[in-house]
Amino acid sequence: MQTSSRLPNSVLIMIGASVMMSLALGMRQSLGLFLPSITVDLGLTALDYTFAIAVQNIAWGVSQAPLGAVADRFGLRPVLVSGAAIYVLATIIMSLAGGLPALTLANALIGVSIACTGSSLAMTATARAVSPERRSMLLGIVGAFSSVGTLVIAPVLQFMLVRWDWRIGVVLFILLAIAMLPAAFMAGAADKMPQSTQKRASFGEIFSLALRNRRFVVMSCAYFVCGLQLIFLNTHLPNYLALCGQDPMLGATALAIIGGVNIVGSWTAGWLGGIYPKHILLGITYLGRSAVLTLYFITPPTPTSTLIFAAAMGMLWLGVIPLVSGYVAELFGTRYMATILGLSFMVHQMGSVIGAWGGGMIIDAFGSYDLAWRIGVMVGVTAGLIQILLGGPTRNATQAVA
Repeated sequence: MQTSSRLPNSVLIMIGASVMMSLALGMRQSLGLFLPSITVDLGLTALDYTFAIAVQNIAWGVSQAPLGAVADRFGLRPVLVSGAAIYVLATIIMSLAGGLPALTLANALIGVSIACTGSSLAMTATARAVSPERRSMLLGIVGAFSSVGTLVIAPVLQFMLVRWDWRIGVVLFILLAIAMLPAAFMAGAADKMPQSTQKRASFGEIFSLALRNRRFVVMSCAYFVCGLQLIFLNTHLPNYLALCGQDPMLGATALAIIGGVNIVGSWTAGWLGGIYPKHILLGITYLGRSAVLTLYFITPPTPTSTLIFAAAMGMLWLGVIPLVSGYVAELFGTRYMATILGLSFMVHQMGSVIGAWGGGMIIDAFGSYDLAWRIGVMVGVTAGLIQILLGGPTRNATQAVA
């Protein structure tokens, strides 16, 4: 009877986590589409807009580990539902923004809300709801379904931006944020799953444990580059294509294709993670992204090359989420998974800040993204090699908080 009652609960948790993460990340990954409209309407520069995005990523990174610790201590559901409510508030503020201060505040709140509803806590809920034997595969499935948001939201938003004021597009985001509330409540049912009865560790003890684990430190450093590459593309690819004279809809279509193909990419990453070493797969992912970036940006973009690029990047996009989540569960178990994933994500978001804001600095200073692409490729190759060569197991691998 216990097994039969557990299965539907697990399915509902995974559905809630998928929908919640899909909406949260789908909106976040479509924010770059607002850049041309908002900067013109509010009299801002690209650097101003990307500063607001950078603040979002700082807020996300700084709050991720503390919110993970709160979720580990008091339960996932209160944090998930609160995060969805904050997303609603943030989008309302964004719709009323008349300048950079309000836009920055909205993005800061979006950062906090994604720390509650994004990949770290959604994957923690999923990991707690399934058996270790099936964990990597099911993390990949949840990660795959989470990409549906980008697949749908990006082209719908661009369709609206071409025809109406950008604030109408933000109204769409308000409605989607409201839809996150029941999904967050469903995912929070993971609190009812059996947990370890081990003595509770403090945040300082968990932090110290994570920093002493070389594999975790290497993975987190490479994760920095992941954040840099992804947020740069999310924020600047549509503007890059517009500067190259391409149809504005092409940027939205590219983001949608990335999200659509990532459904296959995330599932594949989760499946492979159950067979092969996750640190090797992560390194190959970073090297693969760098190769795709190089092939795309050595020639001027065309609609065909952009769509091929988007499909290739989609296969390598968010597959890191099930791999990183499964890797953390392997190293430390799931009892304090939200906290430890939060620590790694703080590093990820440092890279995101540089990717978003640094891209704005480069385009304002040089009028071209050429330097930014070169930096993205170089750091990607470095991260991939370090992850493969130094991220493997050691004799003293820690399993202390299973």
